[in-house]
Amino acid sequence: MNRIVYCYLFIVLFPIFALSQTKTRAQKKAERKEKIDKLIKREEEGALIYQKQNIYGGKLNSDGYGVFFEKGYLKTATLANLFSIEIGERKHPKEARSAISGIFSNNNFFIYGKINSFFYAKLGVAQSLLIGGKGRRNGVAVSTIYGGGLSLGLLKPVYLNVRDPLSQQEEQIKYKNDNSRNDSLFLTPSTIVNSLGIFKGFGEVKVKPGLFVKTGLRFDYGHYNETVSAVEVGINAEYYISKMPIMALTKEKSFFINLYAAVEFGKRK
Repeated sequence: MNRIVYCYLFIVLFPIFALSQTKTRAQKKAERKEKIDKLIKREEEGALIYQKQNIYGGKLNSDGYGVFFEKGYLKTATLANLFSIEIGERKHPKEARSAISGIFSNNNFFIYGKINSFFYAKLGVAQSLLIGGKGRRNGVAVSTIYGGGLSLGLLKPVYLNVRDPLSQQEEQIKYKNDNSRNDSLFLTPSTIVNSLGIFKGFGEVKVKPGLFVKTGLRFDYGHYNETVSAVEVGINAEYYISKMPIMALTKEKSFFINLYAAVEFGKRK
């Protein structure tokens, strides 16, 4: 008898419970409209209101390129704390691709005189200050970004495959900066067979610690404050504790300054 009662109650009550737990399409649509109305109101008030945001981006520097990830936390209605990580490569202004034109050429290219590839990894802390809110739906919010942090310069030696014109033997060499025959072969285009590519020499990477500061403007045109779709432009400066040799026969330096432009995408909560 009890089993029959329990089965009856289950049959009667379960559909009611299931319906109570299931939102109708109309309810979801209404909630979505209410949420968007609130976001629009915030935009009309010129604010970017969120708890945290995740941003991914790519950056073109006047002397290289990079990619980065940024985590942001809103502190006040106009101020946010930003934490970022960035990796990239820095180029020397005299870098230029040259075709291998010697008798041993196989249509490869190399960068004449390049002795080290200069990669970097940055850990940064910054703040974002809203200076121009979204005045209307789908407007653009303008923020100034300023901050700095730790920069690790990574110098990877460039290896070339050369053929000694006397012995006719091929060798894999790097630049030693000792005025030796090795360096003469490295800097003689007619002896170069090919460049050994980006992976050769990674076991010999030298790490050079440094610091960086940056400032810029971010133009955010994302919809309803839920997404980040922005462009950022600014200036960046780095200082390393030792010289960073990139090209042979050029003056080495430890201070670098560049302009940058970044494209950014992300989400807010």
